[in-house]
Amino acid sequence: MAYYFTAKLRQEVGKNIKRVREKRKLKQIDVAVDAGINPSYYSKIERGEVNPSLEKLYRIVKSLKVKSSDILPF
Repeated sequence: MAYYFTAKLRQEVGKNIKRVREKRKLKQIDVAVDAGINPSYYSKIERGEVNPSLEKLYRIVKSLKVKSSDILPF
């Protein structure tokens, strides 16, 4: 089953990921590598430019050591 975030939702999720990452004083590359995501793709996730899979979002949440509710606005 495919799903797609709206542009607004992608941007909000990306903004939340960036906020948490910066609060934890982590670099994008550190989170990307830990989550097993290409660093340039991870950067696009933070900018809300791509529709990441739920698996990638899960790996980012695990890497940041937060709950999914800290990232997802629903």
